[in-house]
Amino acid sequence: MGKLKRAILLNFRTKVIVPVVGVMVLLMATTMWLINQRVTRQVQTDASEQLHTSDAVLSHVQQMRLDGLLASYRKVESEPLFKAHAALFAPDGEGFSEAAQKTIRNFLNTLIREKFAKVIMVSPLDGPRLTMADNTWIKLAEFESTTAGLAAAAVTNGATVGVVRNGEQLLDVVAVPIRLREDVVATFVFSVEDTLTEDVRELARGEVLLLANGQAVVSTARARELEAMLPDQIKQAATSGRSKLEKLVLNDEHFLCLGGTLKTANATGPLSYLILSSYEKPLRVLRETQQLILLVSLAAIIVGIAIVWIYVRRVTEPLEDLRAYTEAIGKGDFTRRVELASRDEFGELAEAFNHMTDNLRFSREQLEKTVDSLKTTQAQLIQSEKLSGIGEFVAGVAHELNNPLTTVMGFSELLQMGDSPPQQKRHLQMIHQSAVRCRKIVQNLLSFSRKHQPERKAAALNKLIEESVEILAYQLRTSGIEIVTEFDAQLPLVMVDPHQIQQVFINIVNNARQAMEEHETKGSIRISTSREAGKIKIIFHDSGPGISTENLSKLFDPFFTTKEVGKGTGLGLSICYGIVKEHGGTIVVQSQPGDGAKFIIELPAPPETDRHTANPALETTFVKQRNGNGQTVLVIDDEESILEMVKELLLNSGYQVEVVTSADLALSRLQDRKYDLVICDWKMPGLGGQQFYERLLKFNPALAARLIFMTGDVVNEQMQTFLAGQNKECLAKPFSLKDFESAIASLLPSEVSVS
Repeated sequence: MGKLKRAILLNFRTKVIVPVVGVMVLLMATTMWLINQRVTRQVQTDASEQLHTSDAVLSHVQQMRLDGLLASYRKVESEPLFKAHAALFAPDGEGFSEAAQKTIRNFLNTLIREKFAKVIMVSPLDGPRLTMADNTWIKLAEFESTTAGLAAAAVTNGATVGVVRNGEQLLDVVAVPIRLREDVVATFVFSVEDTLTEDVRELARGEVLLLANGQAVVSTARARELEAMLPDQIKQAATSGRSKLEKLVLNDEHFLCLGGTLKTANATGPLSYLILSSYEKPLRVLRETQQLILLVSLAAIIVGIAIVWIYVRRVTEPLEDLRAYTEAIGKGDFTRRVELASRDEFGELAEAFNHMTDNLRFSREQLEKTVDSLKTTQAQLIQSEKLSGIGEFVAGVAHELNNPLTTVMGFSELLQMGDSPPQQKRHLQMIHQSAVRCRKIVQNLLSFSRKHQPERKAAALNKLIEESVEILAYQLRTSGIEIVTEFDAQLPLVMVDPHQIQQVFINIVNNARQAMEEHETKGSIRISTSREAGKIKIIFHDSGPGISTENLSKLFDPFFTTKEVGKGTGLGLSICYGIVKEHGGTIVVQSQPGDGAKFIIELPAPPETDRHTANPALETTFVKQRNGNGQTVLVIDDEESILEMVKELLLNSGYQVEVVTSADLALSRLQDRKYDLVICDWKMPGLGGQQFYERLLKFNPALAARLIFMTGDVVNEQMQTFLAGQNKECLAKPFSLKDFESAIASLLPSEVSVS
């Protein structure tokens, strides 16, 4: 039930049709009620007006009839016939004699035959009354008793007219006093035909019921049938003259009833009447009309509902389609489009929806690109953080390696300067060369892992390739991969970011190494450089298994990798592609399965007029063996081996040397003695090289100017900033004897000869 209710409340068609049907039904019901009320009231009003009109006409006609009757008989005394027989009506002292009565009867009979009246009664002031009638249904005794009062009133008031009941009949009567002799007065009562009932029947336009003392005396045939159903209070009200218009339902028929009293008093009591007017026929017509209106209204409602349903369906079907398309778009299907079925508001809505879909599709594509870019950037940041962590680790390891390498290089050079057998000198040379190699590897690692601000400067691409290969030399050697180079010696310097380009070279070589070691025990990578048509071309061609055709087009896509999970992020080549593009170059790959892969990088070459030599001749500085003349040098370092090596070098050069293992001891020595030169390690436990220099600068600025720093922490940015600001010399461990003597010569030039 709850679901049905919600469906009704939520269904648009129901929301439209239910109010429309409700309004139509309410309108129909209101119309039917108004029509019924107004028509019923009008029918009753018409019936009421008809009854009142009939009542008025009846009273008027009755009055006219009685007035006419009175006028006709008022002067009957002057009629010749009456004058001629006046003597006949002279009664004796005891009334009319038998002979006179016989004569009077003959005279009255003559009058009746002459249609002078229907009933004639002679009523003297004294004596018996004589009455003659033309019909046997007239009850003479009743007529005499009912008209006695009227006859007596005529003697006093003159001619009098009235209506009397005789049995079941009503008679119009007129009483006229006639003077027979001067002392004799008789009243003649003439009765004519009963025209009242006929007048009522003709004028009332309904059923008539005449009442005397509450009893029906005269009525129409239908009124006689209805009399038994009339309430007694209606009859009593009519008899008493207090009757008003009443609505009655008799035998399932609707009547209006109006009663009244005749204007002429009846000698035997009041004479009243009831007029019954049926308005059942108009009511039946009204009901039939209502039924017809109801049927027509129902048909109109059904047709209206059908029309509304059709139009609502035409409205809702596009909305349902739009909802389906919206749900599809919500699920990511932007290919769906709303069909333009019309050019009305729905067509405009469909067009706007399709336009919105296109915008959403474009926005989603842009968002996906942005997300991919963000993922790439995030991965690059993660990779950068990894490299940063590795760089810090390498820097720490390099610092620890540089100290023993300095000792190895220094002592090997010192021993070579001595009188050692040739075999030992050859061994010492090998030791020195190995140490130099280790120093170079460490320097390359530090250079690669160090954070650099992006900058373009002239660089020798051949040298960058060699340094990249040296960084990967161990992995290449252990994987059995040979590097074959074919460099153009006349290659010009190129404006690039060396560190970014070196990252590209290392990534390509390392990918080739990983691909080859998975499929073969040995292989080769051929690296060549050349200048062609304003471009610098670098080609890396490996002897590996090659790249499949389906993977070739996706090789530079972010996050695409053919390596196992955990062995690659799929960002290396995409980063390389971006770096080369930023340098205005191109990078493409060519490969056939089984024939290795060839990566071709092209970078813009400088104009011919700006050509520089990539490998300029090195300026060689020769430092001769010299004598220090006993000049004193203070050496500060926390490494005993470094102190021993430096002390030996300086003593062999003729200097007086003192060594200390901390800056605090050095400051204590400086309070007691003077020194010509100070050599200090940068990073030591306790007081460091920078703090030592700052304190020395305060009390002995001249000696502070002749201070040389040594350090194995070559990536320390704080140190580099400090040295640049103070313009101080710093020996990077491990250093050679030549570098060491050159540094001393820069501060004690009088004792150094340079050619």
